Amino acid sequence: MGRLGDGVYDTLLNELLSGSIEPGSRIMIDRLSRTLGVSQTPIREALLRLEAQGLVTKTHLVGYRAAERMSRRQFEDLYEMRLLLEPFAATRCAQLASDAQLKALENMTGEMTRHSGRGSYASFAQQDAEFHEFIASCGGNALVHESLSALHGHLHLFRLQFNTQGTAQALREHEQILAAIKNRAPETAAALMKKHIENSRHRLLDAYEKRKSPETPQPDERDRKMEKS
Repeated sequence: MGRLGDGVYDTLLNELLSGSIEPGSRIMIDRLSRTLGVSQTPIREALLRLEAQGLVTKTHLVGYRAAERMSRRQFEDLYEMRLLLEPFAATRCAQLASDAQLKALENMTGEMTRHSGRGSYASFAQQDAEFHEFIASCGGNALVHESLSALHGHLHLFRLQFNTQGTAQALREHEQILAAIKNRAPETAAALMKKHIENSRHRLLDAYEKRKSPETPQPDERDRKMEKS
């Protein structure tokens, strides 16, 4: 059941991240069971995992829905968490990564560069998340890795709305982080990661501001209070 459950989880995760399951839409377990050709048990298991990541929500007597798009305030909270966790992850990776892990990270970075401009922005965003999550996994702290995996799922959903044009700059920043990690320079790796995340935040917010529309997520209550203060 574990392998089947993992397959169903991966399928649902990809559909959420690609937008095939739209934010806020209801997820019908019986329909998924028929579509995927599996019983409801692995689907429920997968939904429990996605609920723990905050990518789906469950309401009593209603069932599961895909998470709503993030508000501006939630976006800011997410980046605050990234700034707390990811420089630490880069530090630990520079200190603890094995030679095999460094080679895998180098290959991953090279693949992103070679395919830059060929695929969709969604594909780049997914590869970007994998790059960051791999760095976290190299540090050996499972809780940090799991936390960042959940954060990147939310970030990916947000990014798909705003196809930013900063992929070339992001790739250069990845290469700089990789170089610091390979040189076993933890402080430099942490500083470069911090700068990279700050730049990522600015790139996304620029796109957010340029493409505001009635369909764009509206500020939540805390946003409105901050704007009045």
